Amino acid sequence: MSFLNGLAPHWWWLIAAGLLAILEIFSPGIFLIWIAIAVAITGIVLSLVDLAFPLQAMLFAVLAFASVFAGRVYYARNPVPNEDPNLNERAARLIGQTVTVEESIQHGKGRVRVGDGVWNARGPDLPAGSRALIVSADGTCLRVLPVDQPPANDLLA
Repeated sequence: MSFLNGLAPHWWWLIAAGLLAILEIFSPGIFLIWIAIAVAITGIVLSLVDLAFPLQAMLFAVLAFASVFAGRVYYARNPVPNEDPNLNERAARLIGQTVTVEESIQHGKGRVRVGDGVWNARGPDLPAGSRALIVSADGTCLRVLPVDQPPANDLLA
């Protein structure tokens, strides 16, 4: 381990960048790579210019902020395609399911049973026990129509 004591500071930064890049491979997110880029650039700058450690740390902090910001801008402009865009939107995933009206829908409001839960619902008046089709979701409120009634354009909005 004595060979590590003689390493120039820029090598420590470059080794750290490599370790962060390797950790990125094994971690589920896409965040460490931006920090690894900042660490690598810090190491490259230090190979050209000799800086005291406080200045190295400040340089790294500025580069880390800039690289994370650049990464956020990049992914905002180039979103990752997803086979299931409603993956984390539980209510939206229910659209198209047929459910049972739990509490009658009166004056446009009621409740429907979805699986083992009960959700707020909006739609035309329906008695308890009738079947309804979920046509849209607004937050935690489901918009439903009777199963035998075709969807109307004004109810889907």
